[in-house]
Amino acid sequence: MAQVEATTERVVAADAEKVFDALADYSGTRQKVLPEHFSEYEVREGGDGEGTLVHWKLQATSKRVRDCLLEVSEPTDGELVEKDRNSSMVTTWRVTPAGEGKSRVVVTTTWQGAGGIGGFFEKTFAPKGLGRIYDALLANLATEVEK
Repeated sequence: MAQVEATTERVVAADAEKVFDALADYSGTRQKVLPEHFSEYEVREGGDGEGTLVHWKLQATSKRVRDCLLEVSEPTDGELVEKDRNSSMVTTWRVTPAGEGKSRVVVTTTWQGAGGIGGFFEKTFAPKGLGRIYDALLANLATEVEK
């Protein structure tokens, strides 16, 4: 089993604190900016950053649906980490200033992939698919915070 990693980033025309607060708002903004690949969204505990427990299903392809139950932590300023209780998947969101009135959002997801030929295909294609999903999410986020 090899580690699989997908990273996507975007510069958003809003200050870093506003962008981070929107990402950490699981009971409001986060659900609004999720693309159609996410379903069955439910905040089970908390709802604002550290200590949140959130559930969703992520449909990466027509045949691949991942049932996610994520524990949210904030290990450092400007960083949200979502650890899936149902798998090895960990998603880290980093929001940093990128000039006046702008911020850079970098999202990285890692997980232990399958072994053998299936693992080869997963490591080759899954990051691209997840990248497209996160591109859509970040575009929605930008639309939301740039108002």
